[in-house]
Amino acid sequence: MKKGLFVLSVLASMGLMNQVQAKQTVCVFDLLGKAGDTFKVTEEWAVMAKSWQADIRLIPYQDEAKAQNDFDAGRCDAVYMTSMRARKYNRFAGSIDAIGGVTSNHVAQKAISFALDKRNKRRLLATVDNQKYEVAGILQFGLAYVFVHDRNLNTIEKAKGKKFAYLHYDVAQKVIVDSLEMVSVPSEISDFVKKFNSNQVDVIAAPAYAYKPLEIERGIASGGAMFSFPVVNITGDLIIRPEKFPTNFGIRSREWFVTQLPKSFAMVKRLENEIPAKYKLKLPKEDEVRYQQILRDGRISLTKQGVYDPIMMSVLKRARCTVERTSFECSLGGE
Repeated sequence: MKKGLFVLSVLASMGLMNQVQAKQTVCVFDLLGKAGDTFKVTEEWAVMAKSWQADIRLIPYQDEAKAQNDFDAGRCDAVYMTSMRARKYNRFAGSIDAIGGVTSNHVAQKAISFALDKRNKRRLLATVDNQKYEVAGILQFGLAYVFVHDRNLNTIEKAKGKKFAYLHYDVAQKVIVDSLEMVSVPSEISDFVKKFNSNQVDVIAAPAYAYKPLEIERGIASGGAMFSFPVVNITGDLIIRPEKFPTNFGIRSREWFVTQLPKSFAMVKRLENEIPAKYKLKLPKEDEVRYQQILRDGRISLTKQGVYDPIMMSVLKRARCTVERTSFECSLGGE
């Protein structure tokens, strides 16, 4: 009897050791690869993960499509990429980046904090094509602003017929661009700024995070501008296959990511401040309200089509109206 118990205890301890020692491979997208701020955050996360019984191996990618393809092919147990691309694995978290849904970094921080709250554990788990996925973390990339070659393109009426490089995997972008009667040009993160800088397109939307790495200044230096009106928020999602990680790993990981949000938003603010003031143009208040109404109509339509998660849409509205109590939409229904 004692011998049997001894054998069982040895086997149990070996099982625990195997759990601790099992390696998890994580593909991490960052425009700057290993040198990027995002990758550095995941390095800190990987160190912390050892205390959660995981052994993380990070693989940097500067090509987001390749990171996703390798994840889908099973070469990675997890992937960190933009939420727009990650929406296919979890619509709730992916909908934080709904068109016009986040109007400031303050609103973004409230929305991400809510999404990662333990009360949303069920919503952060999803099954797609018989594969289970879990959102184990969210960080802010930044608000995306409109950049133009010609600063005189300062109304949507003047932009009609102009070419806009949109990210082809986000159907919402194409819907909005088409509704504004612009010419939508399907693009990747790896080439949309190249098209802008080489005059293949007239307009792009990008966060400050992309300004230096992708050399956006080359496209606006001769009479161009950045309009300080956020059209979309861009976050990054850490998507894991939960069966590849220790029990309760996702919960612990999300708790850690919440503690990193102040640092994440400080980085965004620093990068936004580094864009020269001479390129920044503010739209008249009446135009901002008009564009917010257009984006709101688009969001409502896309939610009805199943692109966006309706619960997240109500969360975003609550966050916006908590920060901007006098906004026209706060007395309206529909979201």
